[in-house]
Amino acid sequence: MTTQTLIAPTYGIQRAPWQQTLPGLLLCLVLALAAIELGKFNWLSNHGFSALTVAIVLGMVIGNTVYGNFAPASGEGVGFSKQKLLRAGVVLYGLRLTLQDIGHVGIAGVVVDALILSSTFGLAWLIGTRVFKLDDTTAMLIGAGSAICGAAAVMATEPVVKAPAEKVTVAVSTVVVFGTAAIFLYPMLYTLNQQWGFVPQGANAFGIYAGSTIHEVAQVVAAARSVSVQTADTAVIAKMVRVMMLAPFLIALSAWLARDAKAGANNHAGKTTLTIPWFAFLFVGVVIFNSFALLPKPVVGHLNDFDTLLLAMAMGALGLTTHVSSIRKAGVKPLLLAAVLFGWLIVGGAAINSVVTALIR
Repeated sequence: MTTQTLIAPTYGIQRAPWQQTLPGLLLCLVLALAAIELGKFNWLSNHGFSALTVAIVLGMVIGNTVYGNFAPASGEGVGFSKQKLLRAGVVLYGLRLTLQDIGHVGIAGVVVDALILSSTFGLAWLIGTRVFKLDDTTAMLIGAGSAICGAAAVMATEPVVKAPAEKVTVAVSTVVVFGTAAIFLYPMLYTLNQQWGFVPQGANAFGIYAGSTIHEVAQVVAAARSVSVQTADTAVIAKMVRVMMLAPFLIALSAWLARDAKAGANNHAGKTTLTIPWFAFLFVGVVIFNSFALLPKPVVGHLNDFDTLLLAMAMGALGLTTHVSSIRKAGVKPLLLAAVLFGWLIVGGAAINSVVTALIR
């Protein structure tokens, strides 16, 4: 008997599912932990760069350099992070919200958020597809990011529209660009508003304006804190109410896409049934549960940290599967669409805030 007959071949052995998933999960975990630590640097946090933004950048750097060498071994775990962990992160995001938040901004704040969300997303689809000739998916992703809560909204919309990684990354990048611009612009708008009064005067009123029109939560905090602590508190609440509208938005979008698919009216013709975003319902359930304050605050704090970790892992996975060449092919049109929406959020958002506040006191 030769030595070769005593050695079983190692190739072709089927690994257990957890063994296939583990390498990619560990890679995404490392990226997420690094992003969270980098996000604590004062310069990044003061400029509204959250751990999620840093995670996707780190993922893209690795994904477009050395990731190809170990992609076959880690692909399963990266895909799991981008899909399953994303949905879990969106569900746990509800622990940051309560139904009481609605009461803090009043009926006027809720109406303002709803009008800005619907008008911004509607403009994104109309202008994106008709003027800039973008595909429906890209326009919807950019619209969701601008209308609701930035990168988190883009990622939550991705399963509904079944977008490829490159389009998701393009949409997230527009949030980073114009959300960062808002951090520097809104304190200046506050000063101008004291002279011109294009939105109602006062820290609370400007806080609702900022929270209803700036993209990311982190960007809202950075911009509003430059005005005052009171403005920041109100802005965050208004922003959280806007985030709470993510669930009904996803359900409505899914129903709309299913209707159009059935009629064969757009590029989603392959989807003939309603795709229910189950995680949106769970998100609402978590918000309702959190409203009763049944969990101790330290526990909620730890769960929120865990949620940030899950979302950062999902963003890192997205970056790993995004190719810069594909982003280049998207061209300047997505950025132009995001610029138009940014202008609408500033000007149209101010008009909506003023009119609604005047009608609902």
